[in-house]
Amino acid sequence: MNRRVQVILLIALVVAVVSFIFIWKVLNSTLSEANTAKPKGVVAAAANIKVGQVIADADLKTIQVDGSIPQGLIQDRKQVIGRGVVSDIYVGEPINESRLAPVGSGGGLAAIIPNGMRACAVKVDEVVGVAGFVTPGLYVDVLISGTPPGVTDQKSGTEVRTLLQNLKVLSAGTDIEKDAQGKAKPVTTVVLLVNPDQAQTLSLASSQTHIQLVLRNPLDTQAATVAGNNLGNLFVDPNAKPKAPAAPVAVHKTVKKQAPASYMVEELNGTSESVQKFSAPEGK
Repeated sequence: MNRRVQVILLIALVVAVVSFIFIWKVLNSTLSEANTAKPKGVVAAAANIKVGQVIADADLKTIQVDGSIPQGLIQDRKQVIGRGVVSDIYVGEPINESRLAPVGSGGGLAAIIPNGMRACAVKVDEVVGVAGFVTPGLYVDVLISGTPPGVTDQKSGTEVRTLLQNLKVLSAGTDIEKDAQGKAKPVTTVVLLVNPDQAQTLSLASSQTHIQLVLRNPLDTQAATVAGNNLGNLFVDPNAKPKAPAAPVAVHKTVKKQAPASYMVEELNGTSESVQKFSAPEGK
């Protein structure tokens, strides 16, 4: 091996050794800093906090987090106390800024309504309330049934239509109202998230028609084209054979023959007068 090759190999070996020592020192320093770093405290939930609830000091505790703090976590309790919760927070869960309502907006239902949207309460029947399937966070379609204006037949004229689709449920509960006799009766009320136009439509429908909510898959956000239906279509037999069209009935008209045209000739002879009547052949 010539001397030139030996020099090149020696230089490469020295560079490799120096690089290894440098990298080892950097890694060792980084690991030492990580091991000696003190845990940092973040604010977490001391109990389950429900949506709409205003956070108090008793609802909070501090937990230690090693390393860097994830973005959005809060370290100061003062930034959390008195703010409303927009989604459920469970015990031991670090509180993230995204789970809280803006400062000053308070708690309750109003804190979880996005800008430009409205919360509209509608009354539903007992079946919906007893079934319990309408819970906050789910999505429903609104069906209405009633008799359209101008229809005189109240029974066969009853129709059902899909009024609104893919509405989010904000809350569901039972209120107590009094009937005509003054007796208390439970009424299920569901609050839906709508835009201003939908709020007007839903308010009118709730006062003039019967409302039914149907549950839909939250992943199914596409609006379906649904034709309305009426009560008469429910009693149509799908297996019935179509009736054959009735045979046309021949109508014979009796044509009354007209009397042949005639003309009269009056003859005057001196003082005598005579009239003769003649029939005109073929009406001439």
